Amino acid sequence: MSTHQYDMALLRRYREHDDEFARAKLVERAMPLVRSCARRYDRRGETFEDLVQVGCVGLVKAIDRFDIDCGLQFSSYAVPTITGEIKRHFRDSCWAVHVPRAMKELDARVRRTRDRYEREHGELPSTAQIAGILEVSVEQAEDATRAGAAFRSHSLEGASDEGGTVRERFGAEDEGYEQVEAVIAIREALAGLDDRERRILFMRYHRDMYQREIAQRVGVSQMQVSRLIRQSLDAMAERVAADAGTTPVGAAA
Repeated sequence: MSTHQYDMALLRRYREHDDEFARAKLVERAMPLVRSCARRYDRRGETFEDLVQVGCVGLVKAIDRFDIDCGLQFSSYAVPTITGEIKRHFRDSCWAVHVPRAMKELDARVRRTRDRYEREHGELPSTAQIAGILEVSVEQAEDATRAGAAFRSHSLEGASDEGGTVRERFGAEDEGYEQVEAVIAIREALAGLDDRERRILFMRYHRDMYQREIAQRVGVSQMQVSRLIRQSLDAMAERVAADAGTTPVGAAA
């Protein structure tokens, strides 16, 4: 019995007797065909095994839809069905952002036209030449090309063509922004203190004075200065935490 005859026998057993074993056997026999179709689209952003899984969906559809009385070999119908399913997967599932289907299809036509023109003429065509061949406007061809760039997003940690990672090609976050935010938060927290508390903190942390020196200036004991500094800092921490919606370090739960 030839391969074609055996495939037809399995298809008839599945169709006429609902024989799931025959269906599974046919899928097993056709797996090399699925892998062959998937290999054509390997290295395009999807793993080979994922493409095989998508191809299997196409194979099952081919088994369910094939006309066993048409006189054709099953493989002649299965190949375009499997390939179509893989193409549909790329078109509908592998874009980093949503792009209208018509734009995706035009992008595919633009790429095919560009490749064909390069093979035939030995050079890349201009956008205007592509638009003329496809009978669309230059703007439409350009939009389709830009849409094609949304096919796959790239990790910032991925390799850059210029060496290093993609992240390293962009400016780093300016640490000055955090400093500005900190200054604003401190100023707002200081506003909640009284004049004496603000004066004590100014002398301690801006002028770097000792507590005994501050005590002499303010007219209180060194122990009182220590207590006022601690209380002022706690009050400021609570104010900053409240503004940020967090719990201050050391605060009771």
